[in-house]
Amino acid sequence: MKKIRFSVCGAGKRGAMLTRDVIRNLPDVEVCGICDAFDDRAQELADIVNEKQKTRPNTYSSYEKMFDEEKPDAVFIATGWDMHIPVALCAMENGVAVALEVGAVYNEKECRDLIETYERTKTPFMLMENCCFGKDELLATAMARDGLFGEIVYCHGAYMHDLRSVLAYGPLHSHYRTGEYENGCRDNYPTHDLGPIAKLLGINRGNRMVSLSSRASKARGINAFAETRNDLENMKKRKFSQGDIVETLITCENGELINLRLDTTLPAYYSREFTVRGTRGLYKQDTNMAVFDGEEIDHGGKIEYMVKEVNNAVKYYDKYLPEMWKNITPEMIESGHGGMDIFEFEAFCDCLRNGKEMPVDVYDAAAWMSIAYLTEQSIAQGGTSVEIPDFTNGAYKTRPMKDVIKL
Repeated sequence: MKKIRFSVCGAGKRGAMLTRDVIRNLPDVEVCGICDAFDDRAQELADIVNEKQKTRPNTYSSYEKMFDEEKPDAVFIATGWDMHIPVALCAMENGVAVALEVGAVYNEKECRDLIETYERTKTPFMLMENCCFGKDELLATAMARDGLFGEIVYCHGAYMHDLRSVLAYGPLHSHYRTGEYENGCRDNYPTHDLGPIAKLLGINRGNRMVSLSSRASKARGINAFAETRNDLENMKKRKFSQGDIVETLITCENGELINLRLDTTLPAYYSREFTVRGTRGLYKQDTNMAVFDGEEIDHGGKIEYMVKEVNNAVKYYDKYLPEMWKNITPEMIESGHGGMDIFEFEAFCDCLRNGKEMPVDVYDAAAWMSIAYLTEQSIAQGGTSVEIPDFTNGAYKTRPMKDVIKL
């Protein structure tokens, strides 16, 4: 069986981690080229890959040159967000299948260009939203498909991740994200929380997001963090535009309400707060709890009930948890984000090799990533409602429902 020749564009923290722990360990995959603006990063990652596959990938500072000389089958794009779309467009024009790491886009044109290039070239494309392969998200989606929640009314998600250290020390490590927090105020990382919700609600497949309204708090978290550290004098007075908390409400054509929260610059534990509310029940990720009509519920809110019911969703695992999560190995768990990373790359490689439809396609990518620039517009206008484009041009009405593990 012919190996998939994978190239990597972006050898920073995310690109290096996924190449080291996932891509180079996939069967029948060969890393043939690594591109990064910083040569030392590319060289270091090439050395790591060489230890495993016994052939050293070539290194590049130009992705155009890498595509031209290596002619890879696929590219994993993990550059700074501002280069995601240019690299993806170039790859598709060269017939190189795209595995695009998540991030922000800055305007509607980027989304339209992505779709136009895909539709014209038919080059395979997948947004690598690993949370769509999450254990809890897939469990709740399977339960929803079986009608356990009744009619879905509301979903909530968050990206709550304390990134203060990453952002405050970013300039010392040539990290692009600090600049994002200086230059804009938006939900700059919407797909982790929105992606699984969109899949559950059938967005782009019989349903669509119609409009949003977004508001942001003041920006104090990074400066306050820097004020407690003597080695961050240059950050203490630096001006940031990105609000510490961004709240967004999205209305859907079928009547559901989606609530998203970006929360990355205040003290916090990590959580995506994935929540599903329906006419017959609910699921909450943080406590792995499911509650349904007909079950005994303490409506007085006693803590004893809450403690007793925490993690009660395990009783649904046998029937609703996908087989891949039932059979996960310790090596898979260690490969990145508890197994989500390996599952998404296995899906990409399977679809590419067998000509299948990608589980998170270009229309999903455009719709989900558009939330970044649309929330910026809404916040700038005082939280006014902003229309969300239909990137399927009406095709969502007849596109069949397909889940990420049942394509």
